[in-house]
Amino acid sequence: MQRRQFLNALAAVSVTSPLLFASGRANAQTATMRPTTLDPGRWSPLNARRIQALLDDYGSQSKGYRADKRPYAVFDWDNTCIMNDCEEALLMYQINHLQYKLTPDEFVEVMWKDVPKGPFVKDYTTVDGKPVTMEDLAADVEADYRWLHANYRGLAGSKSLEEIQASDQFKDFRAKLYFMYDAICDTHPLEIGYKWIIYFYKNMTTAELQAMAEASNNYDIGDALRKVKYESPKTLPGKAGVVADSHFHGIRIHEEIRALMHALRANGIDVYVSTASIDDVVRVFAGHPSYGYGVPPENVIGLRLEMQDGKYTANYKSGWHFNWGPGKTTGIQNVLVAQKGYGPVLVAGDSDGDAWMLRDFRDTSVGLIVNRLKKGEIGADSQQAAAQLGSAKARFILQGRDEQTGLMLPDEKSLKYGKSERKLLA
Repeated sequence: MQRRQFLNALAAVSVTSPLLFASGRANAQTATMRPTTLDPGRWSPLNARRIQALLDDYGSQSKGYRADKRPYAVFDWDNTCIMNDCEEALLMYQINHLQYKLTPDEFVEVMWKDVPKGPFVKDYTTVDGKPVTMEDLAADVEADYRWLHANYRGLAGSKSLEEIQASDQFKDFRAKLYFMYDAICDTHPLEIGYKWIIYFYKNMTTAELQAMAEASNNYDIGDALRKVKYESPKTLPGKAGVVADSHFHGIRIHEEIRALMHALRANGIDVYVSTASIDDVVRVFAGHPSYGYGVPPENVIGLRLEMQDGKYTANYKSGWHFNWGPGKTTGIQNVLVAQKGYGPVLVAGDSDGDAWMLRDFRDTSVGLIVNRLKKGEIGADSQQAAAQLGSAKARFILQGRDEQTGLMLPDEKSLKYGKSERKLLA
């Protein structure tokens, strides 16, 4: 109860400008701190020593340090700096609170933006095992949204949010729209799904989006870490039938990452964030004083939308790269290396979306992997980390965490949600 009261107080903080705060304010917290050592916290002891060696070798106390050529570090955000994904949490928050500025016709246009027709992969079926197509699912979601728009007081109707949330139309909308997001991501290239999720911000100003993001952050920090299955009502099978999908609720701040960011800056090493979420959403979490990371808004590289008359459109920013996987390397090269002439000394990530930037820069001394026991491209980097375990010059290091609590573990091994045994590799 005390934590929820505290979070309600946080939620009262209003967003007064599109960027929330000046970069000088974000850096001011670190300016008063001059630690030269890393707080060991819950770091694996081997990782604490490796990171401390990096601070000693590249920080402002090192012999070769040049203030006019400041080293820098790049962090992925979701599931690296925090436990879970703030933009996927925002998707669920936006659904639950019906915070859309879209007419029904605009909603349908956004829902179909860049999404191919046809069936989803075999894992995405009805609860009784029948295939689901985008056409049928979209028809059901459209019918739900038209009903919700006509009836919800916050859109064009007269019913309260509580009355709406009790309706079968809302429950159908939530289950099927979230199912649609996961099905799109797993059926088609991730670029389609990751852009699709941000098109629903159409017609919002940056301040409106960031206010919603802050409210979502506060809600999920106060929520339990729990996986909830959402099933559409049997009373509304529609064209697609009854479907179900699960969402991992709850967010936790990784205190060790936050402390590391402050230690880096205190040692003259700049901190950047590279995210596959829209940058204006991550800027709230990374830079708002309530969360304590202190990352200036201009130091966040992420997905971007075209703006028109001060509002987001449902068009991806022309000429801007897709900031995931190899695209994160492109972003660092185009935004940072082009300006500075050199790459990051430290890169941190957790998934395939980060695997390339973790290994692509010869200037990188340490690739820090938050160990989610993944295979694929990040699995290859994790294998290297496991092979280098204990090396004083390890290029990759694995940091364990407990997904039951969201806390880091003083270990390279991680404990997956619902499991009882720590593991080093997938």
